[in-house]
Amino acid sequence: MKHPVFSKLSIAFALLFSLWGTAALANDYDDVNLLLRQGKSTEALAKADTYIAGKPRDPQMRFLRGVILTEQNKQAEAIIAFTQLTQDFPELPEPYNNLAALYASQSKFDQARAALETALKLNPNYATAHENLGDVYARLAAQEYVRAQQFASTNASVAPKLTLIRQIFSSKAEAEAAALPAAPAVVRKPVGRASK
Repeated sequence: MKHPVFSKLSIAFALLFSLWGTAALANDYDDVNLLLRQGKSTEALAKADTYIAGKPRDPQMRFLRGVILTEQNKQAEAIIAFTQLTQDFPELPEPYNNLAALYASQSKFDQARAALETALKLNPNYATAHENLGDVYARLAAQEYVRAQQFASTNASVAPKLTLIRQIFSSKAEAEAAALPAAPAVVRKPVGRASK
């Protein structure tokens, strides 16, 4: 079962690491971002792949490629892209966060939790990862409440807890859906510097 709230967990495009090099490189990122904002994800992916072919160790374009794959609903490929980033650049929290979003959208909450915990070890101040971890814990709690109901259907204290969790997520999904037209998906320009 897919959970719409998690499909948007900070794939919310937290592209927060390194611009390596000159303004010419920035133009490649800007071009890919522009294509993606214009809904031309196929062209954006092609441009990103061409760039990566010449600079295979560039974490930013590889991250952006993962975002594009996610936007194209190519979850398996996006998971591979973000997993490879975590292996090549284990100090970057953003790929772990995006992996968690993908895992959560597939109801793989234990894997999502582990990825988010790693992101937070790397950056304890990563607000998006904290929020996402809270969402994952709530989903895990809901799963346990459902199990509790299965084993003790007469336990009256479980149903209200499960109802509250469901209300939280239905309210959050409605709020996100209402905000979508006003806030188009935009990949933020990266800041900072990767250590590799």
